[in-house]
Amino acid sequence: MSRVLVIDDDRLQFRLLKENFKNFRSGAYELDWSETYQDGLARLLTGEYSVCLLDFRLGDKDGLQLIREAAENGCRTPIVFLTAESSENIDIQAMEAGALDYLVKGEITPRSLERSLRYSLKLGETLEALRRLATRDELTGLANRREYDRIMGEEEERARRFGQRLGLVVLDIDLFKSINDTHGHAAGDAVLKEVARRIAGAIRNVDRAARIGGEEFALVLVQSDRGAALEVARRAIAAVAQSPVSAGVGLHLRVTISAGVAELPSDASGAAGLFASADRALYAAKAAGRNRAVSAAEAPARP
Repeated sequence: MSRVLVIDDDRLQFRLLKENFKNFRSGAYELDWSETYQDGLARLLTGEYSVCLLDFRLGDKDGLQLIREAAENGCRTPIVFLTAESSENIDIQAMEAGALDYLVKGEITPRSLERSLRYSLKLGETLEALRRLATRDELTGLANRREYDRIMGEEEERARRFGQRLGLVVLDIDLFKSINDTHGHAAGDAVLKEVARRIAGAIRNVDRAARIGGEEFALVLVQSDRGAALEVARRAIAAVAQSPVSAGVGLHLRVTISAGVAELPSDASGAAGLFASADRALYAAKAAGRNRAVSAAEAPARP
């Protein structure tokens, strides 16, 4: 069942749309209605809808503004734009704002509406798959290095704007090369996937985990000082060490990780410096015997 949100301040238009839905040839849809800009935006941002039918005129605001605001807040729900105007200019503006399709109200039929919904749902799935390929590490499912760089730039700007701290934990699997050399790359991949799962479970929903290199990971911790970041790092280390990792039939490996911790603005003035500080701390953790976390404040400068 696909949930469809209609955002339109005209009750009659909503009723007409409901009648069109009754004449669809296939597909099961559950229809909800919102008649105001703010309520519609709030519902859209819940992520509970498969597609949205959005009216151009919403009181003193318009649907184009709503699309832009929804996108700025991370909304990925496919949107079909509805308008009483047939101007090509509106069509172009809707597409540029982020709508996936465009329907003129006076020309809507059950067939055209059903086609538009199917098209938008399929295109939305395709775009989401492409987005995931561009931002996710294929093996572990965590954010990839490119997405990590984007997240860090965004979080650095937010931390500066609101005077907040930003924590970073850089983690590395101890002696990972020996796992590959001894047991093969399939075992190494299994270890990477399970370590990724365990460290991702050590963070809050607002934080982000990324695979930034071969066996290297990063945790971006919003509104977190050095002490809080160290606690997260130790929790991740304990999660990995608590039980052997299944790396193949009958193969269970004891795996540990080391971590370096840094905080913005205490340990660096920007995202690049923050990573360098955390990486220096990681180096110190390795030198101190591995399977531990070290903060940038504790780590000596590299020779």
